[in-house]
Amino acid sequence: MFSLLDDTFEHEELKELISDELPILPLRGTVAFPFIILPLSIGVPRSTKLIKSAVDEGSLIGLVTSKEPEIDEPQPNQLHNIGVVARIHRVVRSEKDTLQVIVQGVERIKIDEWTETEPFLKAKVSTAPDIIDESHNIEIEALRRSLVELSQSIVEHLPQIPNEVNQFLEQVDNPRIIIYTITSNMRMEIEDQLTILLEDTLRDKMAHLAHLMSHELEVLEISHRIRSDTQEELDKTQREFYLRQQLRAIQKELGEDDDEAIFAEYREKIESAGIPEEAKKEAMRELKRLEKLQPQSAEFGVIQTYLDWMVELPWSKQTDDNLDIVHARDVLNADHYDMDDVKERILEFLSVRKLRLERKFDDEPIEKGREQDRAGGSILLFVGPPGVGKTSLGRSIARSLGREFTRMSLGGVHDEAEIRGHRRTYIGAMPGRIIQSLKRIGSRNPVFMLDEVDKIGSDWRGDPSSALLEVLDPQQNYAFRDHYLDVDFDLSQVMFIATANTLDTIPAPLRDRMELIQLDGYTEYEKLEIAKGYLVPRQIKANGLREGEIHYTEASIRQIIHDYTREAGVRSLEREISRVARKVATKIAGGHFPADDENPPAEPIVTVEADQVPEYLGKPKFHFEAALRTEKPGVATGLAVTAAGGDVLFVESSCMPGKDRLTLTGHLGDVMKESAQIALRYVRAYADTLGINSDVFRDADIHLHVPAGAVPKDGPSAGITMVTALVSLLTGRPVRSDIGMTGEISLLGQVLPIGGLKQKILAAHRTGLTTVIFPKLNEADLDDIPEDVRNEMTFHMVDVLDEVLEHALSSPASLEEDLREIVDPSPVAQAPLH
Repeated sequence: MFSLLDDTFEHEELKELISDELPILPLRGTVAFPFIILPLSIGVPRSTKLIKSAVDEGSLIGLVTSKEPEIDEPQPNQLHNIGVVARIHRVVRSEKDTLQVIVQGVERIKIDEWTETEPFLKAKVSTAPDIIDESHNIEIEALRRSLVELSQSIVEHLPQIPNEVNQFLEQVDNPRIIIYTITSNMRMEIEDQLTILLEDTLRDKMAHLAHLMSHELEVLEISHRIRSDTQEELDKTQREFYLRQQLRAIQKELGEDDDEAIFAEYREKIESAGIPEEAKKEAMRELKRLEKLQPQSAEFGVIQTYLDWMVELPWSKQTDDNLDIVHARDVLNADHYDMDDVKERILEFLSVRKLRLERKFDDEPIEKGREQDRAGGSILLFVGPPGVGKTSLGRSIARSLGREFTRMSLGGVHDEAEIRGHRRTYIGAMPGRIIQSLKRIGSRNPVFMLDEVDKIGSDWRGDPSSALLEVLDPQQNYAFRDHYLDVDFDLSQVMFIATANTLDTIPAPLRDRMELIQLDGYTEYEKLEIAKGYLVPRQIKANGLREGEIHYTEASIRQIIHDYTREAGVRSLEREISRVARKVATKIAGGHFPADDENPPAEPIVTVEADQVPEYLGKPKFHFEAALRTEKPGVATGLAVTAAGGDVLFVESSCMPGKDRLTLTGHLGDVMKESAQIALRYVRAYADTLGINSDVFRDADIHLHVPAGAVPKDGPSAGITMVTALVSLLTGRPVRSDIGMTGEISLLGQVLPIGGLKQKILAAHRTGLTTVIFPKLNEADLDDIPEDVRNEMTFHMVDVLDEVLEHALSSPASLEEDLREIVDPSPVAQAPLH
């Protein structure tokens, strides 16, 4: 649409030519305005007749917008009552009997009365020029200027509109022409155009138009800002692409085509890495994807990281086993004292490996699907208390075999992805720690230690112990599939060694896949030999001392073992030896002793004697307390097995006036509580035989307590200890202070077998007990006890409780003392469990 500005004289002449009755042309989806030229396409028969008649009679017609634009031939009631009288400038007949008509609006008109509907619409009309209120001249002028300024701003955001429009509007003084020119050319809804046309006053028209233009300007500014930001980003991307293309061309001219070199390097690594066929196909597929991507793509880096893992894994790299049996035995003996079972198992593994290679069993072809028949790995499980050398033993095994060693701690691991890795769909995904460890050491057949396998956790992230089932199964791990790699990796040549302090928390299916080797605690003699041969030399060197500057006598080491440590292993012993060495090093460094840095001394500068140990380590930490605890009736010494090895516990009992109630304290488990009830039932059932007044049970309450109440305790092996404590209390006969006991009981007084006898006897020996009572059915377990311990201790193997009481109780006290203890019992001394 364009505005055609006639001079005022011509416009006024046209207004005078407007007759009272005009043919009315309905407009569909279009609004005509005064002064504005409007092209129309006429195709409706009724409208075609109207145009032909108007051309013949004077070229003036009325243009009125239809209320229902979907109707081709609307009736008078379907048209607005305000329209525009227009002059026909040109009529051109086009194809399909349509007319192209150019009209120009002259003035607003109002439909007063409809006169004809056939052959076309006619109506009586009257002109309705816009009302100009002289009192609003200043406001109208302000609105005019505002409309011009807004139109100028809008034109700046519409490049398709020439700047001449702004110049035209600046030259126009007639506000009506400005209003209708802007309205007809601005993007606007039909309803808004009609609102402006139907408004009677010029001021209201201008105000409404200014509001619409302000909204349109705001929309255009936001659109422009969005286009500008988008264009800047596109320009930046295009510029980077152009520069990269230039850089690539320059590198190609210089023979430094970086991307091609990277792809070629990957291709060469894949070919030379010895990757199995399936994994090789996957790697080549990812490489082809990489070649199609732009380096700046995020996926480029993800695929590149994956290929780095694939080519750097030891698919075919492995160390050659040192199959010299004599060498392996020497290495194991040099690193660890005793541990004959473990050393024998390693030598068996080497012997089998040596025979398979010598007899070329591994060169025989294997039928597809039977790859597990060549499984060469081994899975060992070392179970024992802390400090007995489980982890260091793994290093010695690797050294004796000539293999690489790697260790993975499983303590507190809750996430299955730690074992199997993360799928590549996740950002920052990585392989599991097993694949990571193999990549780090660069060998596919290391000695792989899985430390603290009994301390694996599980939660909503998965169960790592279930993931280990595949890893530790020789029938499956030849095709271990990490989630990140998503291809099979052969773990069958890895020698897995797991360590644990207890078997109770290891799931049965996982435990079934490993060969159990029990590492029990050390005797005092074994600790002495380990200290002399391993711990003392190591701590002398660790504390900056030279050989010959300090000497530990055998008696001093024994005193440290006996008075300052009470453990199954030697970790605390090594710490105490280190404490002594540090104090000596402090004195030497401070000049208290002469030291020649050039020549080692001919004789030790410091000799640590037994009587000097308290000077270095302070007061003894442990004492033989069994004699103090059992000097009064009602206390018996029992033996137990914990995660830290064997231990000694005391069962205390007391009797007080009451109503035949049994109280149990000491954080006891259900099984131990049942043992206490069985013990009391047995004592009551055989009270006469045991020399106990049965009236005591009716008039008294009995309390059984196991000290160290913060430590959970459970198991049936304290049964004979509880019976002995009760009989001791009720007969007044103290329990011998040098005796420890273990065994389960039945209601009939039988002594049933128990587990962990070796660890319990070693704990008794460690704490100074000389006699142990245990079930006769455990007699075969004595073969596992070190000979020096067997020679120093006395063992009573029993079948029934009568034998236990015969060996455990001392001579009876007086009846008067017995009654006094029952009526007014003395408090039982408490002491911590060591």
